[in-house]
Amino acid sequence: MKSLSTLRAKIHHHLLDRYDLARLQALAPERQRNEVKAWIEGCLLVEKPAINALEHRQLVEDIQHEMLGLGPLEPLLQDPDISDILVNGPDQIYVERQGQLIREARSFEDDNHLIRTIDKIVSRVGRRIDESSPMVDARLPDGSRVNAIIPPLALDGPILSIRRFGQTPLTLQRLIEHGSLTQEMGDLLTRYVQARLNILISGGTGSGKTTLLNALSGFIAPHERLITIEDAAELRLHQTHVVRLEARPANLEGQGEITPRHLVRNALRMRPDRLIVGEVRGAEALDMLQAMNTGHEGSLTTLHANSPEDALTRLENMVALGHGGLSENNVRSQIASALQVIIQTARLPDGSRKITSITELCGRKQGRLQTHPRYVFTPHKRHRDRRIEGVFVSAQAPSVFAERLELFGEPWEHAS
Repeated sequence: MKSLSTLRAKIHHHLLDRYDLARLQALAPERQRNEVKAWIEGCLLVEKPAINALEHRQLVEDIQHEMLGLGPLEPLLQDPDISDILVNGPDQIYVERQGQLIREARSFEDDNHLIRTIDKIVSRVGRRIDESSPMVDARLPDGSRVNAIIPPLALDGPILSIRRFGQTPLTLQRLIEHGSLTQEMGDLLTRYVQARLNILISGGTGSGKTTLLNALSGFIAPHERLITIEDAAELRLHQTHVVRLEARPANLEGQGEITPRHLVRNALRMRPDRLIVGEVRGAEALDMLQAMNTGHEGSLTTLHANSPEDALTRLENMVALGHGGLSENNVRSQIASALQVIIQTARLPDGSRKITSITELCGRKQGRLQTHPRYVFTPHKRHRDRRIEGVFVSAQAPSVFAERLELFGEPWEHAS
């Protein structure tokens, strides 16, 4: 008897050659699954393989996933407990559950099978991947972020990374219940947003920056017009008046690229109340800071950095690299007048995510940016199960923005 994988591949290729897939796509999802199942059952009647009931059911499901979804990835994408899917070539699939990486038994047939799956993902959002453009960022319909890189850049076969987001975005209250911050810290962050302070969320990869940004957006007044700017759209804000903009890479001829900087500049002509930049990475940094300084208070953004100090240094470098004519003094002046709060996030070694500090910016002194820490997370114990305990230490001094928080930090009706 042929192996199950060989039989699966044979039936799949037969269905692709024989049936009208365009007509299939026009049907409702449940009808699609039923039609494909009927096709598979017809093929099995002809093949008469010696397989048991469990193998029969698994074969039908696998081919359905292949024709209607993303093959071996489909069951993983349906699992709400998985936060990351990491594919290192066709034979290695890892997933992250509760902060721990686990190897899956599933695999792709070969490099071509994996590349076809990657191409199916990126083509849905108008992206491409081939030898001339072997790296790509894209997203899935549920908002999950996808990165793929293929040979010749990837030496051991195609590599696919999927950062998933829950179907229901976490609220600030849920983050408090999970221990990412305290109720007191949550109240302060809520008042920052309602008082229209400009906020930078800093942290490493997978530390929860986007999750926190989504949660904070729930405290923006419902009548405000928000414009989001992202490389790959993944924000899911609570408001109804949201305009979403997404950057675009160059086409095959190297033309048509639209960068986040282009979008920031254009957004200023679209009458935003607040700008929300998914992640600031380059020359758009100065345009964003200038927007914060010119009537778009309460804007939010994220940035990759390991501490508030690193975040400010990275921001300075991005502005300086994108605008070489500005002096260090001018750059710091822009930052000091535009930015008011830095929230630092981190993923700890036990897989938990914490807000490790909340820092206020309070101008400059002798040419240096001055910071005022409000809360700092201090770990003090690590258990045998790798779980880390710690405390959130509050600064005794009042907020630099105490008067503004008192005047403007009144609660709005917000999304729960």
